[in-house]
Amino acid sequence: MDWGLKNRLSRIIKPQNNRALMLAVDHGYFLGPTEKLEDPKKVIAPLLKHCDSLMLTRGVQRTSVSATSDTPMVLRVSGGSSIIGEDLSQEDITVSIEDAIRLNASALAMSIFVGSKYEYQTIVNLGKLVSEAEKYGIPVLAVTAVGKELGKDARYLSLACRVAAEQGAHIVKTYYCDNFEKVVQSCPVPIIVAGGKKIPERDALQLTYNAIKAGAVGVDMGRNIWQSEHPVPMIKAARAIIHGNLNVDQAFKLYKKLVSEEPKRKQKSQKKKSNNKKPQNNPNQKKSNNKKPQNNPNQKKSNNKKPQNNPNQKKSNNKKPQNNPNQKKSNNKKPQNNPNQKKSNNKKPQNNPNQNKPNLTKK
Repeated sequence: MDWGLKNRLSRIIKPQNNRALMLAVDHGYFLGPTEKLEDPKKVIAPLLKHCDSLMLTRGVQRTSVSATSDTPMVLRVSGGSSIIGEDLSQEDITVSIEDAIRLNASALAMSIFVGSKYEYQTIVNLGKLVSEAEKYGIPVLAVTAVGKELGKDARYLSLACRVAAEQGAHIVKTYYCDNFEKVVQSCPVPIIVAGGKKIPERDALQLTYNAIKAGAVGVDMGRNIWQSEHPVPMIKAARAIIHGNLNVDQAFKLYKKLVSEEPKRKQKSQKKKSNNKKPQNNPNQKKSNNKKPQNNPNQKKSNNKKPQNNPNQKKSNNKKPQNNPNQKKSNNKKPQNNPNQKKSNNKKPQNNPNQNKPNLTKK
């Protein structure tokens, strides 16, 4: 196995514990706008940093995943039939190896339909894809898809997984079943278990735990994560089983704890958003504040006018005391009498010495 192929595989299946958490968002290639995956970009963004790799189509990768992401991309390269078509097994290779290289794919994924009408076509296509991908050191993930008429028992899944491995697939994705250990033992390459349809969160965590315990390297879960009412707590709980060796009870307890903390985190994020918006508005407000100080000198000018008016007011105040004596005059000339009274008071001290003088003469 070439260095490049080994390196790409090590990014998907972590070498420190031989475990993998793959997030599947490729459902639209045959289901269209799947429930709660109508806006892939919105769904992927909060989950991307919690998965080891992302399984998707080239259309979603180009439109809905940031090019700055360092999460490995597992690129689906097969398709051709939709959910309303005659037969989902009628698939072909739809993406060239050149386009996969341009998209910097860490692995290529395609479905095989063992036991279906188009079994031959899909198995031959898998062999051709492996031959082409190995030229460039790109691993291939074979998805053992199951039609409505096919069961999910250990005998059938062992057959499908072994056929995929025999064609050169480097990883096989299949469904979990009773006696899954037999499926793992009969497949010489790592197996990743599909999440399947949406089931209750605790059951999905139980599926994850059972798959790991039976020998799978991990899960490729989609609907049981992003169709959950709480996708981020769900992917964290699944990750805790795969990489943290938690049991089901511990993982579900963690899930409920994270769910209870979500409103606080949302409030914090909303506060951060509002705080981020405020500084953007502040410079504009500062501009308005800059206008205010421009107005302030004008206001000061008006304030300067006010002190100009103030002396006028003082003058008016001077007039008021002038009016006050007039008013006092109207008040029986009491204010005029007041100064006169003062004069009389002045006379009184004059009279007082005079009054004292006669007293002295008398003495």
